[in-house]
Amino acid sequence: MKKLTGIAGKLTLGVITFGVLLGIVCSIVGYREFTAVLEQQYNDSAYEIAQAAITLLNPDKFEQYLETGETDEEYLEIQARLDALVNATNATLIYVEKVDTSDFQTVTYIYDSVNDSTGFDRYPLGYTDKGVADKYVSNMKDIVLKGERATEYLYYYSEESGAHTTAGLPVYDSGGRIVAVVGVEKAMTRLEDARNTYVLHVILWTLAAMILFVFIYSVILRRGVIKPIETLTKEAERFAKTNLPSKDPINITQKDEVGILARAVEKMETDIAEYTENLTAVTAEKERVNTELSVATRIQANMLPSIFPAFPDRKEFDIFATMNPAKEVGGDFYDFFMVDERHLAVVMADVSGKGVPAALFMVIGKTLIKDHTQPGKDLGCVFTEVNELLCESNSEGFFITAFEGVLDLVSGEFRFVNAGHEIPYICKRNEKFKPHKIRAGFVLAGMEGMRYKCGETRLEAGDKIFQYTDGITEATNAQKELYGMDRLTAVLGENSALPPDELLPLIKRDIDSFVGEAPQFDDITMLCLEYKARMEG
Repeated sequence: MKKLTGIAGKLTLGVITFGVLLGIVCSIVGYREFTAVLEQQYNDSAYEIAQAAITLLNPDKFEQYLETGETDEEYLEIQARLDALVNATNATLIYVEKVDTSDFQTVTYIYDSVNDSTGFDRYPLGYTDKGVADKYVSNMKDIVLKGERATEYLYYYSEESGAHTTAGLPVYDSGGRIVAVVGVEKAMTRLEDARNTYVLHVILWTLAAMILFVFIYSVILRRGVIKPIETLTKEAERFAKTNLPSKDPINITQKDEVGILARAVEKMETDIAEYTENLTAVTAEKERVNTELSVATRIQANMLPSIFPAFPDRKEFDIFATMNPAKEVGGDFYDFFMVDERHLAVVMADVSGKGVPAALFMVIGKTLIKDHTQPGKDLGCVFTEVNELLCESNSEGFFITAFEGVLDLVSGEFRFVNAGHEIPYICKRNEKFKPHKIRAGFVLAGMEGMRYKCGETRLEAGDKIFQYTDGITEATNAQKELYGMDRLTAVLGENSALPPDELLPLIKRDIDSFVGEAPQFDDITMLCLEYKARMEG
C-alpha cells in the first residue's frame, strides 16, 4: 500500500495513465484517418469501374429500349460485358438508370448487373424504383443537372453485405445530353479486417513502448528522486524529534533540484536551531510589551470619562461618549467636565498617528486643554495658549485636531472653538440631526503663533449636539468604500429621537455592519450631548 500511495507509485501511475490515454488517442485518430484513406481508395476504385462501364454503353439507344421494353443483340452483348466487368472487378452492382428530374427519387433501370457471389436479384429493363433515399437526392442533382461527380462519396453499412461505397457518373448521348446515370456499388471487403489489424498493432506497440518506458523511468526515478527524498524524509523526522541539526552533511551530492533541497534542509535545521535559542528571550520580551500595553490600555481608558450617567444629579443635560481604539491604545480622546456650576465643557480631539506615542501626546493635549479651560475665559485664548505649549514639546511632529464647546446651562448659549476638526451635528427639538457648518482653524501643535477664534450658537431645551472623529467617516469596508458623511447623516437623521446612550451604540453597530470583516484602521470616537432643560439662574 505504501508503494502505491508514495511518490514513486503516484508518478508511475501518472505515467501509465498518460500512456494509456495517449494510446487511446493515437488509436482513435489513426483509426479514423486509416478508415478515411481506405474508404477513399475504395470509392476511387468504384469510380474507375463506372468510367469503364460507360465505355461499354450505347446511350443513343436507351430511349428505344425504355419505350419498347424490348432488347436486341447489342443490348444483350452490353449486358454480358457489364456482367463480366462486375465479376472481374469484384464490384457488387453495376447499373444504368434514367432519373426522373421531377423528384430525383424515381429511377428506371436500363441495365442491372449483379455480382454472382452476392445472390441479389437483377432488376429487369424498365423496372421503376420510386424509393430512392433522401441522402442520394443531392448526389443525383449534381450528376443529372450539373454533370458533376458527387461532392461526397456515399457510404453505407448493412449486416447482410457489410460496408459499401457507391459511385455515380452521368452518361451522355451523341448529342451531349445526359440521358442516364451509371452507378457502381463496391463492397469494402478489406475495411473491417484492415481496421481491426491496425488497431491491434497500435495497442500492442503502445503497450510494449509503455512497458519499456515505465521500466527505464522507474529505475531513473528510484535513483534520482525517490531514494534522495527518502533520505530527506528520515532526516526531517529525526530533526522533528531532536530539534538538533545533523552533525554530518546529508549524503545527497546531486546538483539538481533535489540536491538544492538537501542543502536547503541543512540550512533550515541550523536556522531553526538558532531561532529556537532566541525564541525564549523574544517571547519573554513580547509578553513584557503586551503586559505594558495592557496596562497602558487600562490607564487610557481610566483617563477618559467612562461612568454613565456622568452627572446623575444634573437634570439639565444628558451626555454619553465612546472610544474604540484601532490598536491597544489610541490617539483619539474625548472629555467633558463642569467648568463651574452653570457651564459644561465638551472636548473631542484626534492626535495624528497611532499607538503608544500618539496616546502619550493625547495625554498631554487633554491635560492642557482641561487645565486652561477656566470660567469666563475665551475658548479662542484657550486653544491659542495650548497650541504654544504643545509646539514647545513636539519633537516628534505630532498634531491634534480638536473641538471644544462650553454650554451655558442657564442661557443655552454654546460657545465653541475648532482646530481643524470635523464639524458637529446639531439636532433641534423635534427635528433631525444636521451638520452645523463652522469655521475650522489650524490644527494644534502644527505651527507656533496661531490665533484661534471662538464661535457661538444657542441651544434650546431638547436640542442635541453630536461630535466625532474622522475614524467614523473614513471607516473602510473590504471594497475600499468609505462610510462617509452621507451615511452618517442618514443614520443620525433616522434616529434623532433616541437618547445619547442609545444613539451612539446604534451608530457603532451600523459602522460594524458596513465595514464587515475589514480591519479597523483608525480610532472611532463619538460624543452626544442633550440639553434637556434650562438651569434656574
